[in-house]
Amino acid sequence: MASSSLAASSKRSEERRVLAGTLVGTTIEWYDFFIFAQLTATLLTPLFLQPLSVSNPGLGQILAFAMIGISFLFRPLGAIVAGHLGDKYGRKRVLVATLILMGAATALIGLLPTYATIGLWAPILLVLLRIIQGFSAGGEWGGAALMAVEHAPNNKRGFFGAFPQIGVPIGMIIATGMLYLLRTSMSPEQFAAWGWRVPFLLSVVLIVVGYLIRKAVEESPIFKQLALRKASEHTPLKQLFQTNTKEVIQAALIFIANNAAGYLVIAFFIAYTTRVLEMPTAPVLLATTIGSVGWLIFTLVGGWLSDHLGRRNTFLIGYGIVFVWMIPMFLLIETRSVFLYGVSIFILTVGLGLSYGPQSAMYAEMFPAHIRYSGISIGYALGAILGGAFASTVAEILLQRTGWSGSIAIYIMVLTLISMAAVIWVGETKGRNLHVEDIDPELQAAHDAKHRSQEA
Repeated sequence: MASSSLAASSKRSEERRVLAGTLVGTTIEWYDFFIFAQLTATLLTPLFLQPLSVSNPGLGQILAFAMIGISFLFRPLGAIVAGHLGDKYGRKRVLVATLILMGAATALIGLLPTYATIGLWAPILLVLLRIIQGFSAGGEWGGAALMAVEHAPNNKRGFFGAFPQIGVPIGMIIATGMLYLLRTSMSPEQFAAWGWRVPFLLSVVLIVVGYLIRKAVEESPIFKQLALRKASEHTPLKQLFQTNTKEVIQAALIFIANNAAGYLVIAFFIAYTTRVLEMPTAPVLLATTIGSVGWLIFTLVGGWLSDHLGRRNTFLIGYGIVFVWMIPMFLLIETRSVFLYGVSIFILTVGLGLSYGPQSAMYAEMFPAHIRYSGISIGYALGAILGGAFASTVAEILLQRTGWSGSIAIYIMVLTLISMAAVIWVGETKGRNLHVEDIDPELQAAHDAKHRSQEA
C-alpha cells in the first residue's frame, strides 16, 4: 500500500515537472518571437529600414512585416531536423537544444547595430537572426507537445497538451507587458535609442531558467518504448512521407486560421491601431495584454473540453467563434476606443483558445509513435507558413489596396472555413492509442524493473 502510494506520488511529481518544462520552454520561445513581432509593428522599421521609412513608409511597413514571415519559411527545415533527431534520439535533447538556439538569436538581436551605424548590414544580420529563430521555433513546438501528451493519462491528453499551448499567450502577455512598462518608464527618445534592446537581452535570464527546468524532466515514455523496439534506428522522415503525407497536409490546414488570426493580434493590430487609427501606443499595448488573458484561459479550457466533447467538436466551436466574430471585431476596433479594442481582442481569443488547446493531443493522435515528432512538427510548421507567416503582410496589403479593414476580416473568415473543413476531414481522434504496440514483453518487463530500481 505504501509502495503504491509512493509510486503515485512520484508519478504526480514527474507530471508536474513535465507540465512546467513544456510550459516554461514554449513561453520563453514565444516571448522571444513576440518581442520581435511587436517591435516590428512599432519601431524596427525606422531603425533597420531607415531609407524606406522616410521615402515610402507604406512599403517599409510591408517589408517589416515580411521580416516576421521570413522566419516562418525556415520553420519546416527546423521541424525536419528536430523531428528527425527527436524521433531518433529523444524528445528531451532536442527541446533543450532549440531553447538555447532561440535564446542566443534573440539576445544577439538586442546587440545589433542599426542602419544608421552599419547601413545595409543591419537588416541583413537581422534577417539572419530571424532565420535562426524560425529554425529553432520549427523544432520547439513538436517536442514540447509530445512531452506533454505522451506523459499524460489517456483521459487527460487534451488538458496536458494545452500546457505547451498556453506558452503562446503567456509569452505574448509577458512580451507586451514588458514593452508597456518600458514605454511608460522612459521617454520615446530613450526607448528608440536603447530601451528597445532590453527585452531582447532579458531573454538570456529566461533561457537559463528554462534550461534548468527542462533538464530535470524525464524522457517521454513513448520514446523509451521506441528505444526498446529499436525504432530509433529507422529513418522517420522517409517513413513519414511514404505513409502519412495526408496527415501532414491535414495538420497544416487545421492550423492556418488559428495562426493567421493569432498573428493579427500579435503584430498587425498594434501597428494598425497606432499608425492608422492614431491611438496611443502604451494603452493599446496594455489593452492587448489584458485582452490576451482570454487566450490563456480558453486554451486551457479548450484542452480540457476536448477530453470531454472530443477534439473535433472543440475545434469547430472555437473556429465558429472566430468566423462569426471577425466583422464585429473590426467594427469595434474602428471606434478608436481602447476599451472596445481590448474587448474585441478578448472575445477573439475565446475562439483562438478553443481552436488551439486541443491541437497537441489531436496532432499526436494523428501519427504513429515512430514518426510522430516529425509528423506533428512539419504539419505545424507548414500550417504556420500558410497561416501566420505573412498574415500581417497580407493584411497590410489588403488595407492599402481596399482602404477597408473588413477585407482583412473576410481573408481570415476564408481561412477559418478551410481549417474547419480540415478538422471535419480528420474526424475524431480522441481515444486513439499512442503507444508502441510491438514491444517484446520480456524487454518491456526488464526495462520496467530497471526503471523501478533506479527510482528506489
